[in-house]
Amino acid sequence: MKHVAIVGASGYTGRELLRLCSRHPHLRASVVMTARPGAVPEAPAFPNEPVIDPLDHDRLTEVDGVFLCTPHGAASEIAAAALERGKKVVDLSADFRLRDPAVYARTYGGEHPAPALLAEAVYGLTEHRRDAVAAARLCANPGCYPTSILLPLLPLLRAGAIDRSRPVIADSASGTSGAGKSPGERTHFGNVHENFCAYGVGSHRHAPEIRQESGLPDLVFTPHLLPTFRGILSTIYVSPAPGHDAGSMRDLLAAAYESEPFVRVYAKGQPELRCVQHGNECHIAVAASGPVVVITSAIDNLVKGASGQALQNMNLMLGLPETAGLTDGAAS
Repeated sequence: MKHVAIVGASGYTGRELLRLCSRHPHLRASVVMTARPGAVPEAPAFPNEPVIDPLDHDRLTEVDGVFLCTPHGAASEIAAAALERGKKVVDLSADFRLRDPAVYARTYGGEHPAPALLAEAVYGLTEHRRDAVAAARLCANPGCYPTSILLPLLPLLRAGAIDRSRPVIADSASGTSGAGKSPGERTHFGNVHENFCAYGVGSHRHAPEIRQESGLPDLVFTPHLLPTFRGILSTIYVSPAPGHDAGSMRDLLAAAYESEPFVRVYAKGQPELRCVQHGNECHIAVAASGPVVVITSAIDNLVKGASGQALQNMNLMLGLPETAGLTDGAAS
């Protein structure tokens, strides 16, 4: 049995990790803390949840791995403390996703808090970095929007199936949980209910991450807010390279993910949020629309887009079966 700490356990991703760990056959969340030093213990908000203790770096010695479910900027110090104690770290914040500290500073409005750790952080898009994740001490868990876009794009880019001289456009729509637990004017129920809107147009913080990992510096990304709690549906518009069409792209994706337990490529039809909610799967479809190929993907932003992928990565880092804790009760 392996033991992990969840730091920032009162947020949506922390609670999702508690849910996933509770059914894990080889792993226990034995240390559950807030990310705030000096805080008082938090009583459980719901039945069967543990007390959330104040942040205490010394308690990291009790575990094998550490999940950081903190706001950006807060994870780096805790990550360094865990690494000094020889622990494996999966960071669900944005602190280690961007390799260039200058890009981080422009994106998040401040200097990177631990630039010395950037070189060793492995970007944990599990299906594409499996071996590197397994050997890593520090894993940067991808953002939810990037996960939904990169999983369908990367195999096609590597196969040369996309015309890089033409724009690649990604429109993504997410439930309100993607904004985190703290309430805000935009995510207030009265503003979300029976509404749909774009936001962060041309300025969303996930855009540099998508461009970095795709190698498409001019990719256009526009996020939208859905009147739902969880789930992301991304619609990606690409121009096929000579010799390729929607059928060949679908075949490439099917071959790339044939043996992957959490990626499903449709032979026909389109993914829907209800097919992936509460599970760790990414569903992908490909269709022609005139000269453009339209790729759609759906994930649960709290699972495959955050806590589920984090557990997938931690399983690898601790030498456990990759699918452990992620298959029972998952969407199919």
